[in-house]
Amino acid sequence: MSHSTIGSAPHSITRNPSAVAIASGGLIAMAVGIGVGRFVYTPILPVMMLALGLSKFAAGLIASANFAGYLAGALGATWAALPGPRRAWLAGSLLMSAATTAAMALTGSLAGFLVLRFLGGVASALVLILASSLVLDHLALARRSGLASLHFAGVGVGIALSAALVAAQVATGAGWAGLWAASGAISLLGALAVLLLVPGHAAPVAAAAAERPRRDPRLGRMTLAYGLFGFGYVVTATFLVAMVRANPAIRGLEPVIWIVVGLAAAPSVMFWSFVGRRIGIPAGFAIAALTEAAGVLASVVSPGALGICLAAVLVGGTFMGLTALGLMRGRELAHGDPRQVMAAMSGAFGVGQIVGPTLAGIVSDAVGGFAVPSLAAAGALVLAAVLARR
Repeated sequence: MSHSTIGSAPHSITRNPSAVAIASGGLIAMAVGIGVGRFVYTPILPVMMLALGLSKFAAGLIASANFAGYLAGALGATWAALPGPRRAWLAGSLLMSAATTAAMALTGSLAGFLVLRFLGGVASALVLILASSLVLDHLALARRSGLASLHFAGVGVGIALSAALVAAQVATGAGWAGLWAASGAISLLGALAVLLLVPGHAAPVAAAAAERPRRDPRLGRMTLAYGLFGFGYVVTATFLVAMVRANPAIRGLEPVIWIVVGLAAAPSVMFWSFVGRRIGIPAGFAIAALTEAAGVLASVVSPGALGICLAAVLVGGTFMGLTALGLMRGRELAHGDPRQVMAAMSGAFGVGQIVGPTLAGIVSDAVGGFAVPSLAAAGALVLAAVLARR
């Protein structure tokens, strides 16, 4: 998940909404663009697999298409200067996310799903980068940067609320198409709220120093660790609800398990940022990666209620924190304009999360379960911890 600042800072917020309102607008943007736009696929997936007869390979391929779109959008926004106001781009990205989410209800073909999820991934990346750019600029100018945690909590809030919406609809007998349509409608309402709360008024700022980033072996290790994290989290993040549905003993947890992931994710950036400040970012990243590995293992080593709930809390409570810590460390090691470093780390992360769901689907179809790909994912997270800590 690439996060970089594009363009400019605002002139003044004296006549704009309060800092809390702006941070709340950022929370909503992250909730609908990432929490819903990227992750609502997970609770809807079991319903789709049952109704459409999707194989695990096809399910993983659809997830990978979304991650490929996210990678394309993140790298494009990182490398290219987007013309025009950031707020206009943010509005367009939010509307694109809502439209591609709702349009999933209108097709039943694998090709259609792949195209829509790819475009939705592009939109999610743009929402993340543009909303963060605008909101964090305004908060810095207002000397309220501490409210950034409220902004980033939106991912977890969106996951939890969209999971609750899906669970409520499934309980009333709604089909997979209705789930996508309702998610798109919620995203559209959220987009309108963001436009009311997040002002524009962006003015150009001095360009970052054009100094070429110096080669640093620590940066290479951190980039590889970040890519391994992308592979390590995504298997559980994609298939957790499907794992629950496949186990009759815990199937009753299906309506709530993804809500638990979201609730754990909401405060995670604040918590892991605090840990990073206290013990150093490399050590914080390593501890978070090992914690997430424990969660991934819990989902298959102890597939009962306790193990699955532990997986939801540990994976949900670390993946956004790892994202923040990894990119913070990358910026520390950039020694100049960080855009190329952010692009390289985004590329590594993107490759990891594109490969993860497809490979997990292939292996799961072959061996009849998610134990083998989950063990591989946990191993990748342990290696990421080692590389980050060195």
